[in-house]
Amino acid sequence: MAFAPMGPEASFFKVLDQHRAFLLADLRRVGEETPRGGTRPASRFEDSVGLQMVSQCTTRKIKSDSPKSVQNFALILKILSMVYKLVQSNTYATKRDIYYTDIQLFGNQTVVDNIINDISCMLKVPRRSLHILSTSKGLIAGNLSYIEEDGTRVNCTGCSTAVAVPSNIQGLGNLITDAKFLLIVEKDATFQRLLDDNFCSKISPCIMVTGKGVPDLNTRLLVKKLWDLFHIPVFTLVDADPHGIEIMCIYKYGSLSMSFEAHNLTVPAIRWLGLLPSDIKRLNIPKNTLIPLTKRDQMKLDSILKRPYITCQPFWRKEMEVMADSKMKAEIQALTFISSDYLSKVYLPNKLKFGGWI
Repeated sequence: MAFAPMGPEASFFKVLDQHRAFLLADLRRVGEETPRGGTRPASRFEDSVGLQMVSQCTTRKIKSDSPKSVQNFALILKILSMVYKLVQSNTYATKRDIYYTDIQLFGNQTVVDNIINDISCMLKVPRRSLHILSTSKGLIAGNLSYIEEDGTRVNCTGCSTAVAVPSNIQGLGNLITDAKFLLIVEKDATFQRLLDDNFCSKISPCIMVTGKGVPDLNTRLLVKKLWDLFHIPVFTLVDADPHGIEIMCIYKYGSLSMSFEAHNLTVPAIRWLGLLPSDIKRLNIPKNTLIPLTKRDQMKLDSILKRPYITCQPFWRKEMEVMADSKMKAEIQALTFISSDYLSKVYLPNKLKFGGWI
């Protein structure tokens, strides 16, 4: 079994640099092909953006004089009045802050979340333009420094612990990095293990981000901002299961619920680095470390295979078909059967050195 070098040799990032050159050329091509002086008809899926809200979509009417709508109409007006005050005073609040202003009125947090999304969609502005922030759950580490809106300088470089993803991504300034790539890690446990193994130092320079499962809005905004600013290759490290693939698709193509804000959230240049279903056989991972697909897993996998963007990803389809045929899934932790540090010292370095992504 081939072992990658412990440190970044001069040739280590050759394939990464070639991949970045390809991405930049693709960006220029897309820019040249975009029609000028007019708008293209909106579609459900566009490979350069991801899932988008169609112009001819289903709408809901909420009337002030309808018994069925009156409560929802009142709640919308209530939150709109709060948004007005936030914008006028140039202050910010979280969705949680808004809910706690009147718990009895709103009933639960989901009501507030849905109304805020409706307002963003109705006004065709991102949520941060409403001065409403989400509480971040994501973490970031590696070769990156930036200044927060209040002037605080944050330096992630060389830190043995991660930094919480800021709540106001729009307010970040003076972002600096020498990173060769950005690695999105699905699970917090895997992210912490890579930190413990000093992955960012040994395979430096790089940036690591985790949304701790399904990513929150701020984590997705941060990934998008880093891509827009630096155009470095972005890879995902997820479990070889339908849930991990779903999370990867959210970063890359977005979700239907936030399709109205796709331009601000999606990074179609993202590549699937691991764990690939084909890696399970290639690395001879024992069957006793694998998990049978549940009925819910199979339904999720079938759903993903039918999505429009999978036609643009034949290699993704092939990997998912491998999973469907084997009826088995695997967590990233299955690699520890080889050795406890196999992921950080062998698997990821070799993938990055030899272009083992799809």
